[in-house]
Parts: sequence; C-alpha cells; structure tokens
Amino acid sequence: MPKLPYYHRNTGMLWTERDDSTLRKLAAQDTPTPVIGVKLGRTVNAVYNRASQLDISLMPPNPHHKRK
Repeated sequence: MPKLPYYHRNTGMLWTERDDSTLRKLAAQDTPTPVIGVKLGRTVNAVYNRASQLDISLMPPNPHHKRK
C-alpha cells in the first residue's frame, strides 16, 4: 500500500500572514486550487473564499489571449 503524503489540517483555524503569503505565491505560480488547499491544509472552498477576501485571482491566464 503506498504511503500517503502527510499534511497538517488547518480546517477551522484562523488564517495567518504566512498562510496568506503562501496563497499569494502559489496563486502567482498558477498552482491548481486543490493543490493549494493540500499545501495549506485547507478545503478548496476555504482557499477560494480567502483568495476572494484578499482579491487574489486563482484563474490561470488564458493562453489564447497572449500579448503581441
């Protein structure tokens, strides 16, 4: 049986400045939201809600609208 990766659950805990900083960094790197959730120990909905509160876009750039 493969060993599952360990991660700390922060569900129900307040967001810290470190969490916010990590969220900003991962969003800037176009990390998928479920992966951000695992890295922060949060649910996907919690990540979406916090990103919305901090005005962070989780949408990846559209590759069809490249600047010329």
